[in-house]
Amino acid sequence: MSSSLTEAEGITDYSTSPLLAKYPRHSMSDGPSIKIGVLGATGTVGQRFITLLANHPWFVLHALGASPRSAGKPYKTAVNWKQTTRIPAVAQDLIVSECKPEFFSECAIIFSGLDADVAGEIEGAFRAADLAVFSNAKNYRRDPLVPLIVPYANPSHLAIVPQQQAEHSPALKRGFIVTNANCSTTGIVIPLSALEKAFGPIESLIVTTMQAISGGGYPGVPSLDILDNVVPHIGGEEEKVEWEVLKILGGIAKGDDGTRSFDMHSKTPLRVSAACNRVPVIDGHTATVSVRFARRPPPSPQQVREALRSFTCDAQTLGCPTAPSKIIDVHEEPDRPQPRLDRYFQDGAGVSVGRIRQCPVLDIKFVCLSNNVSIGAATSSIINAELAVLRGVIAN
Repeated sequence: MSSSLTEAEGITDYSTSPLLAKYPRHSMSDGPSIKIGVLGATGTVGQRFITLLANHPWFVLHALGASPRSAGKPYKTAVNWKQTTRIPAVAQDLIVSECKPEFFSECAIIFSGLDADVAGEIEGAFRAADLAVFSNAKNYRRDPLVPLIVPYANPSHLAIVPQQQAEHSPALKRGFIVTNANCSTTGIVIPLSALEKAFGPIESLIVTTMQAISGGGYPGVPSLDILDNVVPHIGGEEEKVEWEVLKILGGIAKGDDGTRSFDMHSKTPLRVSAACNRVPVIDGHTATVSVRFARRPPPSPQQVREALRSFTCDAQTLGCPTAPSKIIDVHEEPDRPQPRLDRYFQDGAGVSVGRIRQCPVLDIKFVCLSNNVSIGAATSSIINAELAVLRGVIAN
């Protein structure tokens, strides 16, 4: 682990990154340089990882992992491909391996699209083998030493990785786990982070989600359950949103003994109430959001619009290649955003916000839309890894 990550906000001298020292930034756009592996490569999240990584300027697909029944086969014959584009040429003839660390030893980064049923044990084994794991699964999100990162909101939480490595038995030099958030949480937290950055802490949040069927994976919700219908329950989803928001928007506290912990927004307690619904939309999670600020008087709707429009984040300023040029698109039309019209904003890496107005119960209410299979899943993991490279968190 690089010693350069010394403060909760991360390093400022990016030349100290071990990987950037090996592959200088000016040459990283010339071709792939950093070998990566994908776990759960035949699943829907794994397929999305492969699609996004195929032409990445830094990362090169080197190893693919799946179940034993897929192991030993070329990827193109092992996968039931469900993406709208063809299987990338770089992946077609890669031989699929079992999800065992010995087959990924040459990889600097591991992306995990594994189902939660198997992710915990496998990801833990990869970390124990001193490999850096960026996970889309839920298994380690509540771990007190694992950062839960939405890349536009809380990359500073990478600062806890050295402690995660030190407290592992045996201690690790390169291995760690970083998780990205639940797909519905991600789209909500991005505008909330922008608002807290501009106006200070939020103290109350009420959110109702309308979540696309792709969020349930493949084959997903049976057609007779979702066509001509709304299902007002997604198992465990409301609890995830209510808890994850606190970890992501909270900071890192430093104890008297020098150890760090996530403060869960405790400096200004945040109450969150979520109601989550499955709706007959293929891609794109919509949420209606109402917030109350600790600040009195609260910002006006126009001030909120301006803050969201002007929002920028570290992923942009540091030069993460997957980060969009614009994070939040603010709509003035009364009937936007809509999934069919707005889910591909910034190729699915941005968030759309509209209907910003005063709330008669709290302070401000709005509608937000995010692409659950992009920024809500693989795209977040990839940007998290880019941030870790730039911040010197990933060792050579």
